[in-house]
Amino acid sequence: MTRISLTVDGATVADDVEPRMLLVQYLRERLGKTGTVIGCDTSNCGACTVHLDGQSVKSCNVLAVQADGATVTTIEGLAQNGTLHPVQEAFRECHGLQCGFCTPGMIMQSVDLLNNNPSPSEEEIRLGLEGNLCRCTGYHNIVRAVQHAAAQGSSTAGATS
Repeated sequence: MTRISLTVDGATVADDVEPRMLLVQYLRERLGKTGTVIGCDTSNCGACTVHLDGQSVKSCNVLAVQADGATVTTIEGLAQNGTLHPVQEAFRECHGLQCGFCTPGMIMQSVDLLNNNPSPSEEEIRLGLEGNLCRCTGYHNIVRAVQHAAAQGSSTAGATS
């Protein structure tokens, strides 16, 4: 076992973990952060995307021990004081989800995209989200949601990444 300490959604946690435990498993199984979805275990779908020290990562591709000393933000950590993050609100308003399975990862990647490029073109949005797969929507409303969030100036507003 290896001792790790990290901050997850604003709370400091310390725990003993197996060195081979994935960050996605740690978040879900130990911390109950089930909004971080296990989709493929191969880093192909992006459903498990979280922010690690402010950058989006696929948590099925990161060991929990690699997050030692880091700050992790999950989909549960985006909303502040009961208010949805502007990107979450844009996904709601623009119907940027269907079954919802990919939505947490899409939102986390979208926040990172907008933090790095507050006014992306449609092509830049599509390129920025290409590592996140949706099996339902055809991406049209997802792209619209990111455009809407960008138009609202949502790049860092309310972000806790």
